[in-house]
Amino acid sequence: MANKFTDEDDALLAELGIEVEAKKVVSRTPREERIIAGFEEIQRFVEENGRVPQHGDERDIFERLYAVRLDRLRELDECRELLSSIDEKGLWESQHERAEAQGDQLDDDALLAELGVEIGGITELKHVRSSAEKKAAEEVAGREKCKDFEKFKPLFERVQGELNSGLRETRKFELKAEIEPGRFFIVGGQKAYVADKGETTITDQGRTDARLRVIFDNGTESNMLMRSLQRALNADGDAGRRITEPNAGPLFSDQTADGDEASGTIYVLRSQSDHPVVKQSRALVHKIGVTSNSVEKRIAGAQLQPTFLMAQVEVVATYDLYNINRSKLENLLHRVFAPAQLDIEIPDRFGRLTKPQEWFLVPFYAIEEAVQRIKDGTISGYVYDPKEASLIKVSAN
Repeated sequence: MANKFTDEDDALLAELGIEVEAKKVVSRTPREERIIAGFEEIQRFVEENGRVPQHGDERDIFERLYAVRLDRLRELDECRELLSSIDEKGLWESQHERAEAQGDQLDDDALLAELGVEIGGITELKHVRSSAEKKAAEEVAGREKCKDFEKFKPLFERVQGELNSGLRETRKFELKAEIEPGRFFIVGGQKAYVADKGETTITDQGRTDARLRVIFDNGTESNMLMRSLQRALNADGDAGRRITEPNAGPLFSDQTADGDEASGTIYVLRSQSDHPVVKQSRALVHKIGVTSNSVEKRIAGAQLQPTFLMAQVEVVATYDLYNINRSKLENLLHRVFAPAQLDIEIPDRFGRLTKPQEWFLVPFYAIEEAVQRIKDGTISGYVYDPKEASLIKVSAN
């Protein structure tokens, strides 16, 4: 039936005086089809860029691929015969300078394998990074040892603690504007801290950029461009994360308001234990905790509990909480005073040694200052310094 309709069409065209040319059916092998498809990609590149593809490390990965592919096609007589009829750009006659680099002597598959690109046939590329993404990844990877890492190590430890406690969280990286000094990111599976940002410049494409000093949690650093960090974070997909600033929320209120819900109490205790470590510095040994019960209930039977050093305790101060996450607040307080955590072992009722975690060797005025800073929202970045016997602002500068 199909042939009948075709014959009728041809007859109609003949009556109208239109010469009908017999259609040639060309049968191509799968290899020939792939060669033609690959050559057409090269021609599209020439049309879009006004030049034949070139070799060189500074070139885009696609351009390097097309350059190698064109070289190979030119060397094969079967390709010349196959492609000459569709060579709209005169690629067979053009003189193409060949690079001497070893990578440029590879065939398509070998070149892609060398570049770490997964391949699936001559016209199919998977997971191919642009040259900008590749350079960004190389810049992130091209790090050197951070000579003053000891200055930054406490920052990473503090951030990890705040992530664990929920004071910080990670969010998908979205905007270049998020990249500012003092901020933390996760790139390539590592925490990165932007320690410094140089003068903002304008690129040839009219985009803003700046040189950064980025410290990584493995003790290395990189003086990378802001746009390179941005590309590396974007290339990581959902794994490229921004670490938020700590936000404990409204912690205290001098007066309760309608609808406020009592959350608990911060308590500061002093031990009456006869343990030598405690007796030696009794005025400085304080337990800092948060309870949802009354403090009186919390300390009942203190002499039977290792967490209270198996001794009676004195209540030094309490602070009522409203509308607050108790565990987050307690973790925050313990983070601030972690450098002064009391190293002590206490046998329980069965003689088993335990290490209570909530006792700190700090003066009471430092605890009061910490509570006040939590109350007014200025606690971020502060930590207790045992040498100074006071809270200090941790600075990367």
